Amino acid sequence: MEACIAVEREVDKVLTKFGSINEHAERTLHDITSHIEALRNELNECPPDHELTPSQIHIMKQAVNKARETVQRLAADHRDLHSTVSKVGKAIDRNFVADFASTSREEVFSGVDKVLLLNKVICQHFYRQGMLDIADELAVEAGLEEDNGKQPFTELNYILECLKQKNLDPALEWAQKHKSSLEKQSSSLEFKLHQLRFIGLIEKGAACQNEAIQYARTYFSQFVHSHEKDIQMLMGMLLFLSYGVSRSPYAHLLQPNLWADICDTFTKDACSLLGLSVESPLSVCINAGCIALPALLNIKQVMQQRQVSGIWNGKDELPIEIDLGPDKRFHSIFACPILKQQSTESNPPMRLVCGHVISRDALNKLATSNKYAIF
Repeated sequence: MEACIAVEREVDKVLTKFGSINEHAERTLHDITSHIEALRNELNECPPDHELTPSQIHIMKQAVNKARETVQRLAADHRDLHSTVSKVGKAIDRNFVADFASTSREEVFSGVDKVLLLNKVICQHFYRQGMLDIADELAVEAGLEEDNGKQPFTELNYILECLKQKNLDPALEWAQKHKSSLEKQSSSLEFKLHQLRFIGLIEKGAACQNEAIQYARTYFSQFVHSHEKDIQMLMGMLLFLSYGVSRSPYAHLLQPNLWADICDTFTKDACSLLGLSVESPLSVCINAGCIALPALLNIKQVMQQRQVSGIWNGKDELPIEIDLGPDKRFHSIFACPILKQQSTESNPPMRLVCGHVISRDALNKLATSNKYAIF
C-alpha cells in the first residue's frame, strides 16, 4: 500500500502540472489567436492596392514575434512536463519489484497440452469481452478447434450490446426461448425486461396510457405470484402520468441504474443457464495473482535473507496462507483431523463407515498400525 501511495503522489504531481500548463496554454493561445484575427480583419478592410505603412509593418512584426515566443514557451513547458512524467516511471521502478521469476514456476505451462489449454482460456476471454476478431485470429494461429465455445459468447455479447442501447427485443426473445430453464432457477430476468418496457411506455406520458395498461394486462399477469409488490408499484405510476412520474413517489423507477442492473442480471442468469462462470477465468486468475503476489514476494525476500529458500519446494502448496477474500473462495478446503494437513489430489478425503472423514494418508497409517483412533 505504501508503494501505491508513493506512486500515486508522483501521478498527482503530473496531473496538477498538466492542468496548470493546459490552462495557461489555452489562455495564451486564445489571446494570440484573437490578436492575429483582429489584424487580419483590419487588413481585409483595406483597399486591394493598399501598401502597408511602416507602423503597420511594425505591428505585424510584433505579432509574429509574440507568436514565436509563445510557441517557444509552450515547448519549454512541455519539456518540463516530460521530466515530471519520467519521475513516475522511476517511482514505479523504485517502489515495485519488476522481477517475478522467484515466485513463478516455468513447468506449470510447459508441454503442448498445457500451452493449448492456456491459449483456449485466453481465446475464450476475448470471446467474453466481445473481441471476436482477436479471438478468431488467436484460434487460427494457436491451432484451436473451429468450435471453441464462440457461439454462446457471440449471442450474449450481441444481446448485452443491445441492452446498453436500450433495445429490449433480443433479450426478451432470448428469455422467451429459455423460459422453462429460467423458471427452474427462479430467475427474475423476464419480469425485469417487461418492467423496463412498461416503464418506457410510462415515460412517453399520458398519450401512451392505454398502451401501457394493455401491455401490463398482457404480460404482468404471469408474474403476480412472484412479483406482486413490484407490479403494484408499477401500477401506481399510472396515477401520476398527468402530474409527472419524475415528481412522484415512483421517481426511483426512472433511474438509469435499472439498465445497468438488467445487464448484470442477464449476464448472471445466462452464464448460469449455459454452465459458464460470470467472470472470465483468466480475469479471476490475474486478479488473484495481483492480490497474492506482494505477499509471495515479501516471504521470498525474507526466506532469501535468512538463507532458508529451500523450504519453498512444495508443488501444491505455498509456504504461507494468503487470503484472497470471500469472492475468491470457490470450494471448501478439507483438513485431515488426524494429520492436520489439507487434502490434495493425491491425498483426497476418505469417508469411513462410521461417517467420519479423514485423509487417505491417515487411513493408510491406521490400516498398517495396531492403533485405533477414537473420535
